[in-house]
Amino acid sequence: MTIGVLALQGDVVEHLAALADIGAAAIPVKTFADLEKVDGLIIPGGESTTVMKLLDRFGLAEPIRGRVRAGMPLWGTCMGMIVAAHGVAGLDQPALDLIDIVVRRNAFGRQNESAEVELPIPVLGPEPFPAIFIRAPWIESMGPGVQLLAERDGHGVMVRQDNVLATSFHPELTPDRRVHDYFLQMVADARESVGKAPTAA
Repeated sequence: MTIGVLALQGDVVEHLAALADIGAAAIPVKTFADLEKVDGLIIPGGESTTVMKLLDRFGLAEPIRGRVRAGMPLWGTCMGMIVAAHGVAGLDQPALDLIDIVVRRNAFGRQNESAEVELPIPVLGPEPFPAIFIRAPWIESMGPGVQLLAERDGHGVMVRQDNVLATSFHPELTPDRRVHDYFLQMVADARESVGKAPTAA
């Protein structure tokens, strides 16, 4: 099982290190050939408008959409949540439209208002998660197929819809690897379900 980290901008090294910590094989993804090698993809934090332009420039936007809609797990963190979303509140900003949420950029404040919050995330167990919010978005609205996994100040900050996971915080910046483990399990489950798919007669 190989996990890809989109390596156009942002916290690429941190995610690769976190995956190495839990024994996962991981590679940076910069090209279509890289994308073809992975079983799941993480879109890290960074600058969403820049990354959308780079995805188009490198010809990766449509291949990523195609792989995810065909079942490949995707996880967007912070900026990655914005890129994966259906839309961005108050802005005419393109996104991949892979999870039925509308997000608001920088909703928790600018860089100097960054915070670490002990965040309850029941799917990860009883211990709160040390969630680091840096110029973080929140979820303004979400469709009925989206599962709310965590919220802060009444706004969703971790959600899942089928094979797509999104967090507005940065799990890669803490030593707690539970969200990475959770995503790894999503990838393993997706591979298993493909293996069990009935073959054509």
